[in-house]
Amino acid sequence: MSGNIILIGMPGSGKSTVGVLLAKAAGMRFSDTDLLIQQETGKKLQEIIDCGGLDFFLETEENVIATADFENSVVATGGSAVFGERAMRKLKSGGKTVFLDVPLEEIERRINNITTRGIAMRRGETLESVYNERLPLYKKYADKSWKITEICVLCKSEADIYNLDVSTRKNDFREHNDN
Repeated sequence: MSGNIILIGMPGSGKSTVGVLLAKAAGMRFSDTDLLIQQETGKKLQEIIDCGGLDFFLETEENVIATADFENSVVATGGSAVFGERAMRKLKSGGKTVFLDVPLEEIERRINNITTRGIAMRRGETLESVYNERLPLYKKYADKSWKITEICVLCKSEADIYNLDVSTRKNDFREHNDN
């Protein structure tokens, strides 16, 4: 598990969208840990939270990530993955971690289904309180931060991709885009 690009950030920050585009541009695989959790459990994220509770969900998320095999992949994590130290250790050991840093106001604009989306949060919590709790963890685990103010992923220059030190991606990316 080396040379991976791990995307972390708040729900609604664009991890899955950015991940697919980045994987395509860099010629890498794409994995979404939320989808892995759903495949493993046979349930939607919100169902897991509603039936088992927040702690059960976080434990499940950590176990799924810690046991998954990621190779030459862009990995979009769930927003709460940063609560799982074992999962984050595994992810960081195999690649670079990029925090998609989206302002709270933009997250609030993007998310309108807070109670059904499968966001790992306690009853009565707001997006603001979730954001404030997670922000220090995103910064702790990030090797690099990308400030994202709009959904325009390709506004990030290819230099940003290369600065992730993903071996040989630069030539692969150029060859792919020159055709």
